[in-house]
Amino acid sequence: MRKTLRRLGVLMTAALLVVGVSTPAQAEVLHPRQDWLRASTSGLFLHWGMRTSPGYTSCSAWESAVTDGGWSAKYWVDEAKKLHAQYLVLASFHSRLGYARAWPSSIPGSCSTKRDFLGELIEAADKEGVKVINYMTDDPQWHNEGGHEWLDSSAYSKYKGKTVNLQERPGFGQFSYDNFVEVMARYPKLAGFWIDNDNAYWEQNGLYERIRKDRPDMVLSNNNEDTPIMDTISNEQKTGMTPSYDYPQAVYTAAPRLIEACFKLPSGGAWWYSGSNSTVDYKLTLGRLITNAGSDVKALMAETAMVNGKFPSNQATFNNFTNTYLGDIWESIGGTSGGGYLNGGLKPGFFNDGAHGVTTVSKANPNLNYVHVITKPSGSTLKVRDNGYKVSKVTNLRTGAAVSWTQSGGTITLSGISNWDQYDTVFKVETAGREGIIPPSSYTMSASASGSGHPASAAADGNYQTYWDATGAGTVSLRFDLGSAKKVSYVALNQREDSTTYPASGSARIKNYNVYTSNDGSNWTNVKSGSLPNHRGVQFIDLPANTTARHIRVEKTSTQGKAQLRIDEAWLGSGYAGGGGGEPTPETRFEAENGVVTQGVVESNHAGFSGTGFVNYDNVAGSSVEFKVNSDVAGPKQVTLRFANGTTVNRPLDISVNGQLAVDEQAFAGTGAWTTWQSVTVTLNLEAGENTVRAVATTANGGPNLDYLEV
Repeated sequence: MRKTLRRLGVLMTAALLVVGVSTPAQAEVLHPRQDWLRASTSGLFLHWGMRTSPGYTSCSAWESAVTDGGWSAKYWVDEAKKLHAQYLVLASFHSRLGYARAWPSSIPGSCSTKRDFLGELIEAADKEGVKVINYMTDDPQWHNEGGHEWLDSSAYSKYKGKTVNLQERPGFGQFSYDNFVEVMARYPKLAGFWIDNDNAYWEQNGLYERIRKDRPDMVLSNNNEDTPIMDTISNEQKTGMTPSYDYPQAVYTAAPRLIEACFKLPSGGAWWYSGSNSTVDYKLTLGRLITNAGSDVKALMAETAMVNGKFPSNQATFNNFTNTYLGDIWESIGGTSGGGYLNGGLKPGFFNDGAHGVTTVSKANPNLNYVHVITKPSGSTLKVRDNGYKVSKVTNLRTGAAVSWTQSGGTITLSGISNWDQYDTVFKVETAGREGIIPPSSYTMSASASGSGHPASAAADGNYQTYWDATGAGTVSLRFDLGSAKKVSYVALNQREDSTTYPASGSARIKNYNVYTSNDGSNWTNVKSGSLPNHRGVQFIDLPANTTARHIRVEKTSTQGKAQLRIDEAWLGSGYAGGGGGEPTPETRFEAENGVVTQGVVESNHAGFSGTGFVNYDNVAGSSVEFKVNSDVAGPKQVTLRFANGTTVNRPLDISVNGQLAVDEQAFAGTGAWTTWQSVTVTLNLEAGENTVRAVATTANGGPNLDYLEV
């Protein structure tokens, strides 16, 4: 395993075009051959070869030690099943393990066993419904590691009838090419190849195209390189993010591309057994497995098999623990998709009060969600953004106990939680589906800038293989035209997950933004400015209550890292789901605390108010609250203002509409207490569309405490 720079293959492809050689074919992002891998959660990675401790320089001596030690293919399959893994990757033909081929071969050049370990593994796995992928290296640089020459150029040259130097990349590329062909022909049940980077010889001679032709059922995976013809990109041993288990922060490829994360279970040391019984960090390993599952990333977990195939005791103990531990919550992992991405689901990632985790959504029942809390909050309450799902029931998946919950303002709040699991507390969230989402078919998209082939319309087409590319423009905007004025409570964005959040310098996600509204598409009002976190998954921008407009424009003014912005899907919510049994706010109600307040403050110290608070006018004439009120038609409307006046003195207000006085010194008499709320109703002539209604204090006492205006 290693990181490499991109080879000369791209340059060679360009040269081939010049001389008339056909362009290599591109792999389909989605293809039936991938179905089994898409349905998988994880795999077991086995680095095992001649240099496995204590190490052998004789191929026959290594093979004898393996057989005499009692090696069994079934053991590896059973251990994979304990991890709930659905596939194994065998890496014996590895540059650091003596280039050992754990199968018989007619091609000389490196160790090849007489016993067919690979064939036995494929058959044993097939009986249990587990797939096997064979690892292949492109790299001869370790040909004499440890002072021993592992590659036999002379024997291979004799076999080919020409001089071939296996110590150099072109010669090794030819040798390994021949091995690909031999292996895929010999093992019809082999599921694919896991390739540790590209070799220019392979690319120049159409290796991948040949595999596609000869074995169209095989999946191809590449390590650290997103090669288009491959089915999968694997991301090797990413570290440094916070929390440390949140591996997907370092992934830079967007689904539905198949994505894999490969990491060591012994968090330190070599990928193969080097003689030590390394410890396994349960929190880190289980956290990686679960965050990957919740991000539609396959987890390829590397364990260090000894010569006889057995795992050191610390890893074997972890496998036994994981067998039961994951079994208890498997419905929330197996058969699910990552939540907050292309398959819906609750918002993942950073919750409240230091909590962190992921969400998953059932493939069989898209209204069934799960919340995985890997890092618990500091208190007994968890808050999760609901993404429009109307919650009907929440239970603790491990215990089956009901969980107290409320839902309002786009958030599910779980309370009274004391029995947090040390690794993963899982809540089963049953819902009645999504509500309040404005159908994308009802609006038209446009943008201030779009890259070729990636128009604004792609951000609302429901297809995560397409996206709006805002290019590298600094300030750029995406516009929704709803056709007529409608209430909009929030904007939701699935930014394309083709850049890292760690490191942040690689992130193309929105940092600072503005949201504007308009009813004519020409005159715009800034209704919200703010910043989004540098996080994966769906993000939300909540608009002021009762925002109503025909046009919504979301403007990005800066990004988290690199100057790029791509949006997979964007949508609007007309209202929030659920309400937790409380009374939902009518769409015709306009809360005073969300208005424009002049010489007054928003407070919440007197019970009985609606919304999140009320406006306490300063004791001065001219103090005011301004509302943006929408009307579907022009004409007189009954308008109610709810207030409290804890004094015995009348506090009149002038009511104006669109700058014209409509009601002169409307009385707001004493209500007996600041917690006693009453209403007055006036008739106002409103225009169709948006109206500005102001309630201005006319005396030195100021106005009453104003709760809301309702049409």
